[in-house]
Amino acid sequence: MASDNHSSPPSHTDPTRARLALADGAVFAGTGFGRTDGPPTTGEVVFNTAMAGYQESLTDPSYRGQILVQTFPLIGNTGANGIDMESPRIQAAGLVVRELAALHSNYRATKTLGEFLDEHGILGITGVDTRALTRRIREAGAMGGAMTTDESIADADLVAMACGVSSMTGQNLAQQVSPREPTRVPVGKPLWRLEPIHSGGTTYTVVALDCGAKRAIYDNLLSRGCAVIAVPFDTSPEDLLRILDEENADGLFISNGPGDPAAVDAAIASLKSVLDVKQQLPTFGICLGNQLLALAAGAETYKLKFGHRGANQPVLHAATGHVEITSQNHGFAVTSESLQAVGGEVTHTHLNDHTVAGFRLKDRPVFAVQHHPEASPGPHESEYLFDAFVEAMAAARSG
Repeated sequence: MASDNHSSPPSHTDPTRARLALADGAVFAGTGFGRTDGPPTTGEVVFNTAMAGYQESLTDPSYRGQILVQTFPLIGNTGANGIDMESPRIQAAGLVVRELAALHSNYRATKTLGEFLDEHGILGITGVDTRALTRRIREAGAMGGAMTTDESIADADLVAMACGVSSMTGQNLAQQVSPREPTRVPVGKPLWRLEPIHSGGTTYTVVALDCGAKRAIYDNLLSRGCAVIAVPFDTSPEDLLRILDEENADGLFISNGPGDPAAVDAAIASLKSVLDVKQQLPTFGICLGNQLLALAAGAETYKLKFGHRGANQPVLHAATGHVEITSQNHGFAVTSESLQAVGGEVTHTHLNDHTVAGFRLKDRPVFAVQHHPEASPGPHESEYLFDAFVEAMAAARSG
């Protein structure tokens, strides 16, 4: 069994000593923070290269079932607050950092990162050589992991727990984070950086197939004067068409979410029906929504080796030739060949590995992107996609 103790962990007598075991046998030791007295936690171990935005990542439903490794060496220096929440709770199974900031300093902070994790019952580990951990994941791929502060659990048993973690392939995790029933998204105070773009009242009605939507997505639609009705991911084709008609919907949106897109059968079936019956309905998808729309159109998806997670991912926009620096969080992608075979056109390409980062259907107002235009990791250059969706609805309404 391999053991990676690059981190000079605390002594075995330290009650907060924590360990992360990987399915390949590696064990990383460090100091626990957050909820340190809970049972072992398991999940797929993935890494995020962002320098900031850890609170948004932790509360992003797309991280459901995953242990998040932050590659930036110092995490926690802006604390946590009640504003930067992408959902009501932490969705990640655990957090691994190289160094937890001893002090936090931000005018919006109300608690430390450790207090935030403890509040939500989540274990974190600091003092881990995250560079070595990330290199292992890059070489072997995302894999199962298990975290604990329980000294009575032997390393070999912790590795066995990690080996028991199910692969993300075939998992429908949207059912864990989707709303239970149709809900009208309330118009409240938007994210701190957003100002209302449209001040003349509601203009367009959007039905959102919610597979685990981030709050910032809805804030971007609301700030543009849209009324949003979020419906469960497994809304039947008949019910989805009925809701679209009853709401006199101007557009359909498909959200981000966790797990394997090919396993979300109900959503794919409903989208197929909408694409067939309402061919001129403006339709926009983000992240998992991009994959689900592609599958509904007849294309195929596959699992990436270690995925794209970070706030500095370069994407080429084919129509303009511009390179956009984007926020991404996904472990699956659409195959370009299958997309083109069903009449799709690749509109955005990830420049690191040339995977599909966006597409449109040539014969109808349907488009989607793999990245997150709502996240705006410094640059806001991808927010035009929300404007494009509104423009498509305006064009459809005018005939």
